[in-house]
Amino acid sequence: MGRVTERRKVIRVRDGTVSSRPDTLVAEEPLEIRLNGKPLAITMRTPGDDFALAAGFLVSEGVLGSPSEVRSIVYCAGTTADGTNTYNVVDVRTAAGVVVPDITLERHVYTTSSCGLCGKASLDAVRTTARWPISDTPPVRLEPGLLASLPDRLRAAQRVFDRTGGLHAAALFDEHGDLLDVREDVGRHNAVDKLVGLALQSGRLPLSRAVLLVSGRASFELAQKAVMAGIPVLAAVSAPSSLAVDLATETGLTLVGFLRGNSMNVYAGKERIALREEREEVG
Repeated sequence: MGRVTERRKVIRVRDGTVSSRPDTLVAEEPLEIRLNGKPLAITMRTPGDDFALAAGFLVSEGVLGSPSEVRSIVYCAGTTADGTNTYNVVDVRTAAGVVVPDITLERHVYTTSSCGLCGKASLDAVRTTARWPISDTPPVRLEPGLLASLPDRLRAAQRVFDRTGGLHAAALFDEHGDLLDVREDVGRHNAVDKLVGLALQSGRLPLSRAVLLVSGRASFELAQKAVMAGIPVLAAVSAPSSLAVDLATETGLTLVGFLRGNSMNVYAGKERIALREEREEVG
């Protein structure tokens, strides 16, 4: 799919000089996810890794947990009046015997590129039971210096961002700091779904020894996606939300925010990070 970027004419103003030139923009198109033929969700995403995105989304919804539970993932043909395939509708068919939670069939979710929770009736609807409780996984112990090195590694791997400046990214690292995978998208939640979906398709779930790093902030939904994939550590270069911290505390997820340079804030799960003795600050 060659639709990751598009060219548009732009008027540039630099130090009072006006010029016209083409500019490279990140593509944004809707993707409708169907489950066993029934419309389930629409997300605004950057085309590419659509099957993985759909699979990862269903992992976070508690529908899928192993590649054997997927019978097929296909683009739906004839999605327009003239029968043209837009490659913007994906149907995931589950294998025989897979029990689909009722919640996924009772609601239609519209997710924007900035908020994957839009349209959900309540936060309780996304507090699904994780298949791989993080508190039961073998402990991961990370040095602060290793964590501090990850944002630069993520930035170096953002190929499309270099051309457009308009993409979020998510990356998986192992406990030694080696990059396992990275995906870019207009929505950080889509980038995470693509990572998780690819891990599902290759039989690598749960990701119980991995660190998930996201550009931007850490929302409740991103914390949920980490928990549902069995990822013990979620780090973000910006702030977490209060609900993300609450969920991390409840599930045993290590949540790190403001990961910039040698600085970071640890909001939950400090036992996985080799910290020096802390001192209490007043204020």
